[in-house]
Amino acid sequence: MISLKTIVLAAACSLLTCTTATAQNHNDFANYRRYAQENARLGKPAKGEKRVVFMGNSITEGWVNTHPEFFKKHGYIGRGIGGQTSYQFLMRFREDVINLEPRVLVLNYGTNDIAENTGPYNEDITYGNILSMVELARAHKIRVILTSTLPARNFGWRPSVTDAMKKIRSLNARVKAYAEKNGIQYVDYFTALLAPDKEGMDSKYTPETVHPNGAGYDVMEKLIVPAIEKEL
Repeated sequence: MISLKTIVLAAACSLLTCTTATAQNHNDFANYRRYAQENARLGKPAKGEKRVVFMGNSITEGWVNTHPEFFKKHGYIGRGIGGQTSYQFLMRFREDVINLEPRVLVLNYGTNDIAENTGPYNEDITYGNILSMVELARAHKIRVILTSTLPARNFGWRPSVTDAMKKIRSLNARVKAYAEKNGIQYVDYFTALLAPDKEGMDSKYTPETVHPNGAGYDVMEKLIVPAIEKEL
C-alpha cells in the first residue's frame, strides 16, 4: 500500500517539474517582447527616412526616459533594456535593429557584462559580441557608431566586482582600436564623464556610480549628435 508521504512527495515533484517547464517555456531571456509592439507600429522606413537606432542597456533606456525631447526632436529610436548584456543585445539584434532598417546604429555596451549580470565576465566574448553586431549591421548597410563604456567606480548591485574601472578601460581600449582600424566612428563618453580622480564617473553626472543624470546625458548628447550627422 502506498503511504500518504509517498503520494505527497510524488505530487510535489510533479508540481515542481511542471512549474520549471512552464518557467522555461515562458522565459524571454533577450526580452524580445519589450519593443515588439513599438517595432510593429514603426514598420518599414518611409521613402527618404533616415532612421537612427540607439542600442543599449539601462543607460540608453534611461536616456529616453530622462530626455524624451532629445529623441523626439531628432527622431532617434531608443532600444535600451535595463540590466542587459551584450549577449542579450546580440540575440535581439535582428528584431530591434536590423528589421527597423536604420541608416545609423549607435551602440553602447559593456557595463552589465563587466557587472556580471548574466555570468562571469570574459572580455574576449564581450568583444566578440560587439564585433558580431558590427558585422551584422554592416552586412545590412547600417552605419555604426561605437560608443565607450561609461566610467563606473563600482556596481552597487554587484559588490564582488572590485576592479570595474580596470576592466572598463581595457574593453574601451580594445574597441577603440578596432574602430580606428575599421573606419568606424568611436565616441568617447568615458573621458567626458570621468571624475577628477579618474576612478569613476564624476559625481556631478551621476546620482550613484553607474547611470547618468540629466547633466550627464547633456554631455553625451553634445558628443553623439555631431557623430550621427556625419553618417546621415
